Amino acid sequence: MAECYAATMRILALDGALACCAAAVVIDDRLVAAHQVRGARGHAAVLPGLVEAALAGAGLTAMELDAIAVTIGPGSFTGLRAALALAHGLGTAAGCPVVGVSVAEAMAAALPNLGGRELWVAIDNRRGRIFLHRAGQAGGLFAPEPTALDALPRAERRIAVAGDAAPEVASRLAARETDVMLTDLRLPPIRQIALVGAERLRGERPALPAQPLYVDPPEARLPQGGLRPAPR
Repeated sequence: MAECYAATMRILALDGALACCAAAVVIDDRLVAAHQVRGARGHAAVLPGLVEAALAGAGLTAMELDAIAVTIGPGSFTGLRAALALAHGLGTAAGCPVVGVSVAEAMAAALPNLGGRELWVAIDNRRGRIFLHRAGQAGGLFAPEPTALDALPRAERRIAVAGDAAPEVASRLAARETDVMLTDLRLPPIRQIALVGAERLRGERPALPAQPLYVDPPEARLPQGGLRPAPR
């Protein structure tokens, strides 16, 4: 997606991946307006109001946006779908591109100076495991690995840990006498979501579809006998 964009770029950032939903407008790397609500549920009902408030705070309409950046996961199944559906709907109405940003990318962008430590981003999957992203995988992108806390990989370098499961991961690494630093970053910062999206639009990052990043298989299963036949 290496298209040519104007010097002034107005980006709406949306996030519903974890226990918070947020919307913000970033213009030329500057956070102009941001609104968020903490909580693990109700993202679909809350996000449209946050978008409206962010656009009003920036003095813009959706039609004036140059792009929309939205987190794709990993995270809450319903939260991700709510944010992505809203982003695509707004993007279609405004005629602007929608770009995906992973939770780990946004966190890494917020932690550029770690003193040579390797960043691990640990996200709680609410099933007794974590999604672990380690820097350097998949050509620089963060490829999530579903991992049990008692089966964390061996750390070959000094580590910094971020994410909502970071305290537990840091504790377990410290118990192994790993040189680990617990950062204070638990959620993807909304400004960094927009900045990573802008870099992707400029072709400075590999393309990433604005589609849900599911790591675990879906919990829903078809009935053993299959779906009921269609009514006649």
